[in-house]
Amino acid sequence: MRLLDLFHADKPVIGVLHAPALPGSPQNTLDFDAILNWVLTDADALAGGGIHGMILENFGDVPFYPQRVPPHTVAFMTALGREIRRRFNLPLGINVLRNDARAALAVAAAVDAQFIRVNIHTGARVTDQGLIQGRAHETFRYRKLLGCDAGIFADVDVKHSAPLAARELRVEVEEVVSRGCADTIIVT
Repeated sequence: MRLLDLFHADKPVIGVLHAPALPGSPQNTLDFDAILNWVLTDADALAGGGIHGMILENFGDVPFYPQRVPPHTVAFMTALGREIRRRFNLPLGINVLRNDARAALAVAAAVDAQFIRVNIHTGARVTDQGLIQGRAHETFRYRKLLGCDAGIFADVDVKHSAPLAARELRVEVEEVVSRGCADTIIVT
C-alpha cells in the first residue's frame, strides 16, 4: 500500500476523530445521536481544513479494554464509520482502543474503510491496561477471512507504553514490517 496512492499526498495529514465515550462506557453521558453529531461536526471541520484522510477512534471509552472490546462497541463504531463514509469522500481508518485489531477490521470491512491502526501489532508492551501482546498472526488471518483489503497501519514504540526490554527503533521497525507484515508504520 502506497500512501501517495491512498491519500494523494507525499506527506498526508490524517485527522483523528476522537469519539466521545460510547454507550456502555463508564464515562458515557451522551446518547448515540449526540455522539454522531459530535463526530460529524469534527469530521466536517477536519475536512474543511484540508486533511488528506481521517481515522475514527473510540478515544472516550476509558478505561480501555486491553484486547477485545464488547460487541456493542463494534456496533457503535460501525454506525459512526458508516455515516462518516457516506458524508465524506476521504480515506477513513479505524482504531479500536486499546488494541482490538479484530474489531477494527470488522468495522473497516463493514464500512469500506481504507485502513486500520493497530497500536501493538508485534511484540509486547507494558501499558496502563497491563501487558499487551501483538497479534499480527490473528490480524492478517482475520483480514483474509473477511476479504477485507484495509491496510494495516502499525505503531512502533507506541505512546503510553513501555517496552519489556530496550530495543533500537530500527529493529522495531524492521520486525513490524518483515515479520508483522504491516503495510504502514506509525511512530508516535
